[in-house]
Amino acid sequence: MSMPVAVWSDVVSEMLAGMRLRGVQYRRVQTGPAFGIGFPARPGHAYFHYLAVGSCLLRTDDGTLHALAAGNAVLLPQGSAHQLLSAPGAPVQDIASFAAPPLGDGVFGVDACPSTFPLPSAIFFYGCLELDLGGMHALGRLMPDVMLVDASSDRYPGMLPILASMKREICSGRVGFAGILARLAEVMAAMIVRGWVECGCDHAAGIVAALRDPRLAHALLALHREPGRDWTVAELAARCHISRSVFADRFQATIGMPPLRYAGELRMRLASQWLERDRLSIDMVADQLGYTSQAAFSRAFKRITGMSPGAIRRLRTAAP
Repeated sequence: MSMPVAVWSDVVSEMLAGMRLRGVQYRRVQTGPAFGIGFPARPGHAYFHYLAVGSCLLRTDDGTLHALAAGNAVLLPQGSAHQLLSAPGAPVQDIASFAAPPLGDGVFGVDACPSTFPLPSAIFFYGCLELDLGGMHALGRLMPDVMLVDASSDRYPGMLPILASMKREICSGRVGFAGILARLAEVMAAMIVRGWVECGCDHAAGIVAALRDPRLAHALLALHREPGRDWTVAELAARCHISRSVFADRFQATIGMPPLRYAGELRMRLASQWLERDRLSIDMVADQLGYTSQAAFSRAFKRITGMSPGAIRRLRTAAP
């Protein structure tokens, strides 16, 4: 049974509506002909690289090598440790060990090109970003470690002009180029994630299989559109036009948990996002999620997350 295109489009839009990308570190890097730069694992973050000039190898933590040429972009959505190398045997230095004077707007420059070389052999821009998928947090665990971009493919319409703009900004050094590069990197990362979702998430299992199943997708769409509603299994089954028992069994088999547990965890993921990132008050979050009192919300939040709402709010303040 196939899903109508309109329904799948609605599902994709809902999945992406809560996505947020926030850059926490940006570097414009230029190197000589021999180089090795290491990037440590950053769980909960994504790495984005765009190679404007030259070529290099991307080596992941398991030793896999990916060849990158000028104009290539790559996203590492799991924040996995990796290296950019001129050759497999090149000595590696951690990115944090390089001097990085500010270029403006939170972007820093790394010049690893020896003075004996008049021009750099490779120039790339990298960003480390917080990747927050909002209510679709489960998708993050399904993403591959490395997402190489073929900007000419149907998966990424409109990406080539953005990459061309990035190259111009990287190489021209015009006034305000650093801030423009940072914003373009965030747009690029979002487009890569969108292309992956729109193309079926590479047929990943679990939540994606459910989203592509018309017997479940309407219920998931309803849960994400109205997370504060006090849903019943019967109401969700009715949205999918199947019996309560068939819906509950299929949901459990596909998602790996009962429908109402999924609804509860979705509410608390959204609550965490609103408390920590958006700085909403606990009362406001409780009201938006349909709780009759702050106390009832706080009990449910701690039962599911293991932390109090106040502790979650303090995480952003305490973060470096």
